[in-house]
Amino acid sequence: MTTVKNETAAYIEQAERYGAHNYHPLPVVIAGGEGAWVVDVDGRKYLDCLAAYSAVNFGHRHPDLVAAAREQLDRVTLTSRAFHNDRLGEFLARLARLAGKDMVLPMNTGAEAVESAIKVARAWGYRVKGVPQDQATIIVAEGNFHGRTTTIVGFSSDPTARDDFGPFTPGFVSVRYGDAEALAAAITDQTVAVLVEPIQGEAGVVLPPDGYLAEVRRLTSERNVLFIADEIQSGLGRTGATFECDNAGVVPDLYLLGKALGGGIVPVSAVVGDARTLGVLRPGEHGSTFGGNPLAAAVGLAVVELLETGQYQARARELGEQLRRRLEALVGQGVDAVRVRGLWAGIDIDPRLGSGRRVCELLAERGVLAKDTHGSTIRLAPPIVVTCEELDWAVDQFEAVLRELAA
Repeated sequence: MTTVKNETAAYIEQAERYGAHNYHPLPVVIAGGEGAWVVDVDGRKYLDCLAAYSAVNFGHRHPDLVAAAREQLDRVTLTSRAFHNDRLGEFLARLARLAGKDMVLPMNTGAEAVESAIKVARAWGYRVKGVPQDQATIIVAEGNFHGRTTTIVGFSSDPTARDDFGPFTPGFVSVRYGDAEALAAAITDQTVAVLVEPIQGEAGVVLPPDGYLAEVRRLTSERNVLFIADEIQSGLGRTGATFECDNAGVVPDLYLLGKALGGGIVPVSAVVGDARTLGVLRPGEHGSTFGGNPLAAAVGLAVVELLETGQYQARARELGEQLRRRLEALVGQGVDAVRVRGLWAGIDIDPRLGSGRRVCELLAERGVLAKDTHGSTIRLAPPIVVTCEELDWAVDQFEAVLRELAA
């Protein structure tokens, strides 16, 4: 953005002075939010078309979620897993039922869910499949984004995420995303799991070829390998279904959930699977002080209750069709390609017009918040509570930005 008000500048200067420079945010200082909208410190409103990378699927300060958190704040917030708490059991049971699975391992962040699944897959490989100790391998996909821990960035193909953070944890084999033949060739007797995003979010909302996830399921079943679906961004209503795997007609062995599971209020993540996989963990082998805390369980349960109605999944499907039609009409008019699933879109901007960041800066000036990735790609992921009119208005602003850049 070309100008920043003095009050906004003061907040930004303080954050830049005292905060590590691991982010490069747009110069917008958010002070409040409700539904699909946020407001900055100067009182200007913005339509949030990022939704905290899908963590705010149900909108900012959803009344049911805020009520659940507020009620729990008046009771107890943290006990540790050294004891039971009266909110955790129902949350685990309802989440397992929503996913059609037996068990849930509650954690906090998405990266923790991925790390937990890696440990579970390795333990399953040694204790159930019979892989020789310390020889287990996990197949991942190029272009993946599963988190920021040293283990996870070690199997990233993004230099920004990976460079200068080694040495890395061994035991991972990378193949091209969407290439079922390459996956089949990579599976060996030491392979314990295939870990993939049903849709690659950070890569630019990259959709796999039709039938790819079904082939992943077939191959892993035939070769006695776990299929782990990282649905941290794609799950919980975002793509017009409870899970993107539902859209593909497949059921993985483990779902990895996070972001929207905390309702935009507290960090909540989970590994969800059957007893044959999650049941390999023994007391003391894995844990988290905050994982499964009463506040997180109360909010997580309220999220599950929203999803049990099916209305958010249906809404994302319907509005997603509207978004797809509007965006596809812009291909060739400053847009090279679009990829849409539910209320989630990746838009490749003609690089001759400008960078993805420049597009996002101009959108912010027009009251729309979005995020760029990989140079000339931007992502749209508005809260599912956005209205048809608001969605159309956001695309109108995007069209205006394209015209401005083309002029």
